[in-house]
Amino acid sequence: MKSIFQLVVLFFIFSSINYGVFGQQKNEDLFKRLNGIKNQEFCFYNIDGYEISSLKMSGKFTAKNISKKYKKLKVKENELIHSDSSIDLQNYYVHKSENVQDDIVHHSSYYFLKTQENEISAVTFNSYNEVDIDFQRQFVRLVLDAMIPDDIYSSITTDSVNFGGRKLYLGGRCRWMNINNIQCSGYGQINWSVCKDKETSERTLETQLKVNLARSHGKVVSEEIVDVIFEEVDTKARKVVYDFTGITSALVGMTGGKALTIYFISAPVRDNYISCVMSFWNNDRINPSGLAPLLEEVMRLK
Repeated sequence: MKSIFQLVVLFFIFSSINYGVFGQQKNEDLFKRLNGIKNQEFCFYNIDGYEISSLKMSGKFTAKNISKKYKKLKVKENELIHSDSSIDLQNYYVHKSENVQDDIVHHSSYYFLKTQENEISAVTFNSYNEVDIDFQRQFVRLVLDAMIPDDIYSSITTDSVNFGGRKLYLGGRCRWMNINNIQCSGYGQINWSVCKDKETSERTLETQLKVNLARSHGKVVSEEIVDVIFEEVDTKARKVVYDFTGITSALVGMTGGKALTIYFISAPVRDNYISCVMSFWNNDRINPSGLAPLLEEVMRLK
């Protein structure tokens, strides 16, 4: 009887150890795909097509105070009624969705958590079509436990940018348009997401293509599949050219351009997949390669 009891105890100890190692491995895999930026009290992240932000503020943990403190998130007091029982802190959870077009839905998830006396932490998730609750809970816990390593953060001045595990040294001449979205005036623009598998990467890319088509006021004048080398990987890209001639918009007004060339790529890079969208205007600096300088940092045409 004693030996059976000891065997049961050893089984549970072994199971707990393996669970802890598995959890650690999951986090390490996640960190390889994660990129972040710190901007004063805000932290921004991108991974698997998700755009995430976190912000901690002082104040009483009440629906009224949260709605007031986090006014920019546009969460109303009467929306703060549900909580996530899997999180061991007092919290509110809000989910919103918006139809962009028939087959595209934009999702926003908001977690408000009472982390200390008179302190509130907010973590928000934005994505298209997919909502992974288990991932969101895992990430919330990483934020609350301060487990996200410093080396995943890129410089706010863009002197160095973490591009899927490789540093791009841009000398600070570019600016962040969003997390994993950099624009260099006259040199092009790139946005990307590092994804856990091919399916996630291709789905993220296809969604972005559809969103661009839905929201762009330009006319598609050409679309083709071209051979490229992306981060030293032979692959194919979808090349789309938009014509903005005669169209008045803030975007066209700021750039002065009339035609926008965009490349859409999903490719295996450094043990993960990168979903990437690269673009430049006809009046940007275009090198003999046929690409703007920023695009040449990660891709060349064949």
